[in-house]
Amino acid sequence: MLAQATALSPKRAGRLVRPARFSLRALILAAAAILPAPEADARAATSELARPFAGQTIADFYAARGGAPLWLRGDGSAGVEPMILLDYLHTAGADGLDPGRYRVDMLADALRRAARGGGRESIRRADRLLSEALVAYVHDLKRDPPSGIHWVDAGLRPAPPSPRALLEAAAAAPSLEAWLAGMGWMSPIYAGLRDALVQGRGDPQLLRLNLERARALPSGKGRYVLVNATAARLSMIEDGREVDSMRVVVGKPKHPTPMMAAFIRFTSLNPYWYVPPDLAAERIAPNVVKHGLSYLKANGYQLMSSWNEGAAILDPATVDWQAVAVGRTQVWLRQLPGPGNAMGKMKFMFPNAQGVYLHDTPQKELLAEASRLFSGGCVRLEDAQRLARWLYGRPLEAAAGAPEQRVDLPQPVPVYITYLTMIPQGTELATYPDVYGRDRDQLAALGGFPSAAR
Repeated sequence: MLAQATALSPKRAGRLVRPARFSLRALILAAAAILPAPEADARAATSELARPFAGQTIADFYAARGGAPLWLRGDGSAGVEPMILLDYLHTAGADGLDPGRYRVDMLADALRRAARGGGRESIRRADRLLSEALVAYVHDLKRDPPSGIHWVDAGLRPAPPSPRALLEAAAAAPSLEAWLAGMGWMSPIYAGLRDALVQGRGDPQLLRLNLERARALPSGKGRYVLVNATAARLSMIEDGREVDSMRVVVGKPKHPTPMMAAFIRFTSLNPYWYVPPDLAAERIAPNVVKHGLSYLKANGYQLMSSWNEGAAILDPATVDWQAVAVGRTQVWLRQLPGPGNAMGKMKFMFPNAQGVYLHDTPQKELLAEASRLFSGGCVRLEDAQRLARWLYGRPLEAAAGAPEQRVDLPQPVPVYITYLTMIPQGTELATYPDVYGRDRDQLAALGGFPSAAR
């Protein structure tokens, strides 16, 4: 009976749906016949789930509220909230976790004892066991996903909140039921993908891959930029909701846009384009060989001694451009600001070793393509000024024509560049092509293939 009840998962990717034909009292009373759960076992499980956590403790949470329960009423009864939590724990395999760690049977028995009039101590014990189980589950979920993400800013790595902070967030939610059903401690994308996996919607192998990538995304309040390379789309997120979005151009399969998490720290107006050496060899050197050095001047390119501050401008006639084109010689080029500059009027900077950023583009026609895989790895924006207004709360305009005019963000805003081939949309799943073959490669490494490919 426990397995049947906890398999009912409320919808977490759209409207809230209460579990159907569900009786908490029937469940916990039935548990008495199959679960002995003596006091010693309960104490052992409590100790196991209350491992040391950094920050304030569960005991501190209850002390601050005078011992008042979070999950149960004064008579030991409860709503559906405990069962939503037990459902997560029972199906923790969907998260790549061991459901046995959370002792769902012991929790159900503690609830039975509290509901049968076991007194204040039984209510206190059951309530704290539920809180400890939630803390342990969230701690296990908030782990660093092994998904090939470049953590440019280490502070953006997933990390569990302190036990007290987590429980206070639960207690402060306008509806504990809705907070639990929406997995308020995880990204809504994670919650929707998990729900699809538990409900048996979509290819389970691909869902698990995408769940691991979605684990990196933030939860709760605040705002961030999300770029999904598979959809070639950027979203502006506030408090877990998309408030605006736009098309983008991302890297070619030969130059894939990497997954990363970083803080956008400033915007450069009238930017230079610092041409990556491989693109200088691929795109520019062949044109110099074909058209002569006039090609560089006509398109605003300067040959530099390096990209460091104070670098010297060199004479391009001193370079063997055929050697550059075939990869024997490396050069450092930059393109001057102007109408033809590949960066357009602005670029949004989150300094990283991969040399990736978000930027304007003069090639707006590429944004009309269904498949927008044209860049050298950076992200070209449909409307850079619109993103600037959202980030800064005002338009950004360059003062005169000076290059590289830096405008710092008063508060850095996270950007997550991800690779999701499945995204929840209401109760459905939107799917996107595996443009860089990352699903294919990961599944091959795991010895599996998408069901559709079999």
